[in-house]
Amino acid sequence: MDWQTTPGLTPYETAINMMRQRVELLQQDQAEELVWLVEHPPLYTAGSSAKTNDLIEARFPVHQTGRGGQYTYHGPGQRIAYVMLDLQKRAEAEGKKPDLRAFVQSLEQWLIDTLAVFGVTGEIREGRVGVWVKVGATEKKIAALGIRVQRWVTWHGIALNVHPDLSHYSGIVPCGIREFGVTSLHDLGVKVSMEEVDRVLREQFTRHFLIDL
Repeated sequence: MDWQTTPGLTPYETAINMMRQRVELLQQDQAEELVWLVEHPPLYTAGSSAKTNDLIEARFPVHQTGRGGQYTYHGPGQRIAYVMLDLQKRAEAEGKKPDLRAFVQSLEQWLIDTLAVFGVTGEIREGRVGVWVKVGATEKKIAALGIRVQRWVTWHGIALNVHPDLSHYSGIVPCGIREFGVTSLHDLGVKVSMEEVDRVLREQFTRHFLIDL
């Protein structure tokens, strides 16, 4: 299992190309699984279910991407974790069949457990992708998920808002949901560093995904 963190801002095209190459190698059993932590410059991505009218204003570059989901924002202060795992191999190691739904649920629980370490209660809502927190009388999204699976090898992953500029979301309807806003750890008063978040993400990941292949 490989775990990498790239400092600075990684161009989105660079990330896509790198993931695509890693997925091909994994499919050929020529590489280790990888969790890759990055930050991107401000941009919007459109998933396979994106609706045109959810792009309010193209304030930043818009990238069409093969992941599931709708429009989302990526930018500085948001921790992206690209997760490239071989679900077929993992299932075989446990004597099971590969289960995409279980994988998504594990990603959600990974985020929830990470937030819990910082005293934040993350929750899942039926019909609303991602992880949500209660803020006063409403709820706001603090983390997004968007994945793609090719021959049971996963790519894309999760995005956790640590301290991004939340005003950058104004150009889209995040994930097609108009009724609720977005938040971040810093917005909630949890002034942790990206390095602290990375440490906890790695610790919690092992609880849900670590299998000796």
